[in-house]
Amino acid sequence: MHRRTTSVGVVLAAALMVAGCATERNGGPKRIWPEYDKDGKLQLLKYDSKGSGKVDTWSYMDGTRVVRIEADTDQDGRIDRWEYYRPDRQLEKVGTSRTNDGHPDSWSFPGTDGTVARIEVSTRPDGKVTRVEHYEHAAMVRAEEDTDSNGATDKWETYDGARLASVAFDTTHRGFPDRRLTYEAGGTVTLDIDPDGDGHLAPPPTADTAARRATPR
Repeated sequence: MHRRTTSVGVVLAAALMVAGCATERNGGPKRIWPEYDKDGKLQLLKYDSKGSGKVDTWSYMDGTRVVRIEADTDQDGRIDRWEYYRPDRQLEKVGTSRTNDGHPDSWSFPGTDGTVARIEVSTRPDGKVTRVEHYEHAAMVRAEEDTDSNGATDKWETYDGARLASVAFDTTHRGFPDRRLTYEAGGTVTLDIDPDGDGHLAPPPTADTAARRATPR
């Protein structure tokens, strides 16, 4: 799903120019509408990418430089893709709307190889990032989440390929995990806890161990 983040802004801008020239030359329907500021500087390119007679792509420009692209890819009247570009013309991030409500709630950041390196997610309808996923070679390797939206991470996940390897929780709001579930490849699940609050996770004591601890010396 999140395999590669393609830097399409500059390519799209060039395609828009070509499409506009082609329609004029061939007498076809207009598919591109440029807008300029009072000094004649290009600010916006509106584009009908599907030739349906309906604008579905808006490329916000600083002259010839793409600043941001917004697209309604399914033409339902709501933006569902946002591309943001740095001053050096490189793609910074791509926003999408998982709920398709016209507002971005997930942002993917490309790595140096063009694949997604990180995805930030707003798990609540307020646009606030509460989950961050880290990717290597197009596969998620770990994730951190603020499940109660208090500004602090309280859930940590690690992955082994496509398999969830472990999940750790901070149930006491101390800033580090006090519970961890480890999922073995064979299906075994083990639990480690931090009963003393010293940051050290270990298997819970057995009944015999608990009895010895409770016996006065």
